[in-house]
Order: sequence, then structure tokens, then C-alpha cells
Amino acid sequence: MGKVKEILPAKLIVGIIARGDALDMALNEIERAFGSVDARSEIVLFDWTDYYRDEMGDGLLRQWVSVEGVVEQDRLPDIKLLTNEIELKHAIDGKRVFNLDPGFILHSKLILATTKDYSHRIYIGKGIFAEVTLIYKKKTGYEPLPWTYPDYRSEIARGFFRKVREIYMEELKDYLARKANLI
Repeated sequence: MGKVKEILPAKLIVGIIARGDALDMALNEIERAFGSVDARSEIVLFDWTDYYRDEMGDGLLRQWVSVEGVVEQDRLPDIKLLTNEIELKHAIDGKRVFNLDPGFILHSKLILATTKDYSHRIYIGKGIFAEVTLIYKKKTGYEPLPWTYPDYRSEIARGFFRKVREIYMEELKDYLARKANLI
């Protein structure tokens, strides 16, 4: 029988897809809801798919951010529900002006939250599913899986998440040291 171990906290990341005029609004909402952003990817044109075109229009932008500190992993369903509320609060005539995709970075993987079930997703409560989107390997960094979205496969994304993983590993060391009363 295996022993239940302490579950380490994770690093919150949020993927943003937005109309150009709504990117700053999305960033402000993320900071208001979750705290200071400590890393931002470069802003790139979201041209991997036209999935959002009918709702949000053409010329969409993509950026990923991470939020300062660590968060308990069991908060992911509530975080996803809150990002959904934020999207709807800013919608115009029922159409979103930005899309927020929260997830977690852990030492070995990047997990995304979604409301959509599929064979590779696990139900985590409150109508929310989680999927491992990228796995981390020491020699190669983040590697995609068969279902990984094209934008998360990009070197821009994987490079950004390597940088965020470094931040997370330092934050995790600080968290564990504080917990052990060494600081």
C-alpha cells in the first residue's frame, strides 16, 4: 500500500487569446483576481487555428503569463470557473473579447483546465477537467503530447514555460524552507 504524500503547490499560468484592444483588459483582470504577474511571454499573432474567429474576430493575439507565488493544486476548478466568469463579464452581445486558459506548472508537467471532456482528460470537480498538455524532461525541456494544442507546441510557448518553471522551482524551494521554519 502506498502512503499518501504531501501535495506540493503549483505555479499558476494563464494563456490569453484576445482581440488587440482587449489584451490589457485581460491582463488587468488576471492581476485583480490572482495577484501580480511575474512573467509574460512575447505577444504573437494567434494564427494556429480559426476556432475563435466567429466569436472574437480576426487578428487575435496570444500571450501567456504566470502569476507570482504558488497555489494549492486543488484550487484549479475554482480558478477555471473564475476565469470563465471574467470572460463573460467583458463579453459584448454574448461574444467574448478574450479567452483565458488557466493551468499549472509543476516540476514535471504543464496542466490545463477545461470544461470539455475527452479521452485524455480527467474530471477534477465542479464541471472542470484537467489535461497534461506538456511534459518536462531534463535533457529536452517541455515536450508536447499527441493532443497538445499547436500553440502550446510552439517554441515560443515551450521556451516561456521553461523560464516559468525556473521561477516556480525557486518559489517552491522558498515555500518548502518557510514550511520547515528555516527562513
